[in-house]
Amino acid sequence: MTPTDPLPTLLAAEPYWIARAMQEQGSRFYRALGQALEAADAQNRRLIYATWTAECWDFYQRGERLRAAEEG
Repeated sequence: MTPTDPLPTLLAAEPYWIARAMQEQGSRFYRALGQALEAADAQNRRLIYATWTAECWDFYQRGERLRAAEEG
């Protein structure tokens, strides 16, 4: 289920898991975007999330599954 506006959830989330999902499961473009996200400050993270909201939401969900699997 996707919230009406996923941006607040993305901004509140730990970027590590989103970036990791992008780097592990994404195309070359998303791997690079994941590296940028990992290195970004809060303002640039907001820009990435606002520009590619739907894509980031998909990787957020993937990242949550990775986190859950790793935590057992």
